[in-house]
Amino acid sequence: MMRLIAVLVLIIPGIIAAFGIKLMRDTMFADYYPILINNGIQFFVGFILFALGTAFIGGFILHRDRKRGLVQNKKNKKRI
Repeated sequence: MMRLIAVLVLIIPGIIAAFGIKLMRDTMFADYYPILINNGIQFFVGFILFALGTAFIGGFILHRDRKRGLVQNKKNKKRI
């Protein structure tokens, strides 16, 4: 059950990020949605959706890896 919830938590932001990419692509090919007034606004909304979806997925993976001890602390890194 917990794995199903984790997959859903990752799929929903992934769909949001994919829709953001679609909005940006549609702006480049002059395919506009009537609810968005301008092509600049449509591109900006698409970029925001893409950035938020990607940031959520990245933060979720980073949190999971830190909890499992797979990520080094910044103070323990060796400098070359």
